[in-house]
Amino acid sequence: MSIKKPLILVVNDDGITAPGIKALLEVANEFAETVVVAPDKPQSGMGHAITISSTLHVRKTDVDGTPAYACSGTPVDCVKIAVNKLLPRLPDLVVSGINHGSNSSINVIYSGTMSAAVEGSLENIPSIGFSLLDHSIDADFSAAQAYARKIIQAILEQNHHKSLCLNVNIPNLPYDLILGSKVCRQAKGNWREEYDERTDPMGRTYYWLTGKFEIDDDGTDTDEWALNNGYVSIVPVQPDITDYETLNTINYLAHV
Repeated sequence: MSIKKPLILVVNDDGITAPGIKALLEVANEFAETVVVAPDKPQSGMGHAITISSTLHVRKTDVDGTPAYACSGTPVDCVKIAVNKLLPRLPDLVVSGINHGSNSSINVIYSGTMSAAVEGSLENIPSIGFSLLDHSIDADFSAAQAYARKIIQAILEQNHHKSLCLNVNIPNLPYDLILGSKVCRQAKGNWREEYDERTDPMGRTYYWLTGKFEIDDDGTDTDEWALNNGYVSIVPVQPDITDYETLNTINYLAHV
């Protein structure tokens, strides 16, 4: 009797033609049957947005010979429609990326890459988001692929709970200069936004978002420390954003 191969759903937020998703698909194909469902255009910074006020369109295509669907919606839409309409069965794993640029620290909140992974975990599918700290369209994904290969294999071999979700960031270094991987926590950091105010040819004011990312965390157990010191960071994340530390300190509000 033949053993059914695992099924892996491959998604991203940079769009179905992005080099990063092709790099991740190449690795996923080594372990499983694969299906790509990805946005038909870049959707970076969409967070956990879903499409509710307009229709979704899906176009069947392929990515390097692998069955694929280009979706008009967000990364989260891609996971939802894949699981509910497009896939022949529930996938054994969702992999998202490889993102062009970091999704460490607070960036996980804004990330379409990681929101797709979180949505996978909400569907009770182990999920992993991969990001490379290089925004270049010509980024070298070979080191990221090597670590994605190790992590995907390890997760498929383990009997993890279905809601497992990992945020994996890879430093922009050659493979032989990466010191290994660290399982760590999310560093405390934030964006200090600025809005560049300009005037268009019609005399109307418009704004261009700029800013600087600042870390307010000296811990050596964080994703930022790991990445700055030559390690791949692996942070387990969850959709439950309850502040448990504060939970028992505001009981007085139950009596207002």
